[in-house]
Amino acid sequence: MSLLGNIIWLIFGGFLTGVGYIIGGLTLCLTIIGIPFGIKAMQLGWSTLFPFGKQIVEVPNANSPLTMIFNILWLLVVGWGIALNHLIWGLILAITIIGLPFARQHFKLMILGLLPFGRRLE
Repeated sequence: MSLLGNIIWLIFGGFLTGVGYIIGGLTLCLTIIGIPFGIKAMQLGWSTLFPFGKQIVEVPNANSPLTMIFNILWLLVVGWGIALNHLIWGLILAITIIGLPFARQHFKLMILGLLPFGRRLE
């Protein structure tokens, strides 16, 4: 069932969203300061391409001071916009019964887009 969900997800916007994350990540990697954020944005892009059948998992050093600093910087600069985007699309898709599985994926990606450091989608 997750294969079908991922195929439909890709056709109706998941591909463009994932490519957008990857292009943004590559752009961030042009600066030395932006490399960790660019790598995380590209990881979010790959996770956004196929979100069905995956769960958010915390990595072992998820609560380290450096991870917390990166999450705060991410949240202040781009995280709130990414989370708001996924929240709005999730609410729109949650209106219909057919859109509920896709709304769940947006809510999952909203959490990952808000505080991505120390977490990944597996």
